[in-house]
Amino acid sequence: MPKRTTSKTDKPIATAQRLGSAIKSARDIMRKDKGMNGELDRLPQFTWILFLKLLDDVEKVREEEALLEGTLDKYKPLIESPYRWRDWAADDEGMSGDDLLKFINNDEVTLRDGIKSPGLFAYLRSLQSATGRDRKDVIRQVFNDVTNRMISGALLRDVVNKVNDIHFDNSEEVNILSNLYESMLKEMRDAAGDSGEFYTPRPVVRFMVKVLDPKLGETIHDPACGTAGFLVETYEHLKTQCQPKDWEILQSSLSGIEAKPLPFMLAQMNLLLHGVEYPDVERRNSLARAINQIGVKDQVDIILTNPPFGGEEEAKIKDNFPPEMQTSETTLLFIQLIMRLLKRQPKPGRAGIVVPNGTLFGDGLCAKVRNEK
Repeated sequence: MPKRTTSKTDKPIATAQRLGSAIKSARDIMRKDKGMNGELDRLPQFTWILFLKLLDDVEKVREEEALLEGTLDKYKPLIESPYRWRDWAADDEGMSGDDLLKFINNDEVTLRDGIKSPGLFAYLRSLQSATGRDRKDVIRQVFNDVTNRMISGALLRDVVNKVNDIHFDNSEEVNILSNLYESMLKEMRDAAGDSGEFYTPRPVVRFMVKVLDPKLGETIHDPACGTAGFLVETYEHLKTQCQPKDWEILQSSLSGIEAKPLPFMLAQMNLLLHGVEYPDVERRNSLARAINQIGVKDQVDIILTNPPFGGEEEAKIKDNFPPEMQTSETTLLFIQLIMRLLKRQPKPGRAGIVVPNGTLFGDGLCAKVRNEK
């Protein structure tokens, strides 16, 4: 049999297989842990581990750039030692068992040098920048609600070792991993059942973005962004219009809000994986602000969203809307919010919204909201 030659496509295929194998192995290990109860536990657990590996790999690249530019003495690391991935996770023979669990979980730990310091999560939750709009603030927000769900330090060590096979300083690997991560999000949506209101099928998202056709320089917002599917697809759409000089414009074009901690964390990871430097996603309820307080400065060119429907809001949320337009039905409240958030001048804003049939054809308040101008 003739010897097979290596084609240009072999390397990406081999990389995808290696990354897929690493992810599968890590998730198989998590299945053995008694603290894991299905995909809704495994995915957030795997995500925060990936998140920290990504941050450290990006930091290494920035440190190398600072070294080449001769500015390393001015470089300030995002995460200090001993909390960087390279300090506690990169050595496959490093910290394990109860020591690893204590380092991650405890508010205070005694390090090997005998110094008492915050545990990993406690440290990450204390991070804060001077501006309030920095990756440090993203990290703090993400880890405010993150818990380590694994109860076996040995199994956690094994998962960390598998993640060591993933390299976020390699653009090819990041591109492949972002696709694999999208598949994981889909699996989570399928596993979520009735809780899957956060996740919109990718073909629907792609179609809506294509129809609205966002342009570079326009502001795009999702007030119920879930795992950031609309924001990611819009980012990819805008990248095709981008020149190097336009990078800052692209990065500042997207914003989102998500109320629940799990999809909020997944949104941050999803956007970072796709290349968004500082994901502008807030963790709060978009409906918690009085609608008459929304002014021109808050308005955007485009809204793309799948607001949660079928649920009900608490009484104090309804009070944020005019008396004649109040309802506990979440979808109708979001539509009123979206109408207020869209620009009127100099060019009317536009929106793509996923809503149930009742919103489109129902009587009463449904009809009243549809007739609003």
